[in-house]
Amino acid sequence: MSMKSRLKNYLTITKKEWNGMVILLIILAIVLAAPYLYQQVHKDKVIDFKDFDKDVALLGHAKGGEVSGYTDYQQLSDTKIAKPVLFVFDPNNLPAEQWKQLGLSERQVSIIKHYEAKGGHFNRKEDVQKIYGITTDDYNRIEPYINISETYTSNKITPGEVIELNSADSAKLTRIRGVGPAFAERIIAYRQRLGGFLNKEQLKEVYGIDTAKYSEIKNQVSVNSAHITKIKINDADFEGLRKFPYLTNKQTNAVIQYRQQHGSYHSVADMKNIAILDDIILRKIEPYISFK
Repeated sequence: MSMKSRLKNYLTITKKEWNGMVILLIILAIVLAAPYLYQQVHKDKVIDFKDFDKDVALLGHAKGGEVSGYTDYQQLSDTKIAKPVLFVFDPNNLPAEQWKQLGLSERQVSIIKHYEAKGGHFNRKEDVQKIYGITTDDYNRIEPYINISETYTSNKITPGEVIELNSADSAKLTRIRGVGPAFAERIIAYRQRLGGFLNKEQLKEVYGIDTAKYSEIKNQVSVNSAHITKIKINDADFEGLRKFPYLTNKQTNAVIQYRQQHGSYHSVADMKNIAILDDIILRKIEPYISFK
């Protein structure tokens, strides 16, 4: 067979093979065209960022001004009503709409509500002026109408008097100037988790008590560490230990697992063998642990 004949036989395809090639080409064409066809049928929806920003602002307002861990008041309106309505009012827990009637903007009202949500309370007229965003003109306009309830102010402690943190109930804690019902509840809740306060500085671990708030109340409180309730480390289960604020869930589980594998702890030195407990953590938890 000549070279020409062999080449012809090699290049010749059957009808079945030809049909297969045609079908393959059609499939390839469909695959390549599919993305373009999809875009024509399902056009991307254009995002209206103005609506998005509005929703974010509303969400922040609903949460007291906090959005994803930071305070964003810039999204809120600075518009004030044209003709404010002045009336005698107590600034504590005053509804937002009444603040607006007094001539404050949505942003200013949101800041006030955020302050209250963190446990803030107005003890004196001047405290209103300290709110961020309240201008001198705003304060001078509403100051003559501020009337803080005497039932709150008359119950406060006298100069030189102190409240013992570990034995005080909620009512007694609210006698501390700068501490309202919300802060009192948080202090008690944290005290229960902790087992009691060893020192006043631990108040800064309570949500909402920053350096400024702590400075305001530190001279009005004392601590008696004899009221500390210790954790029986050799008896505590996971649920009983996980509430302790100085241990994470992972560290709590490690403490229990090590005890199950090696037996009871006799001192804090035994706990140094737990890899995820460093010296800082051990020093913090040692006063709260009983090895009996």
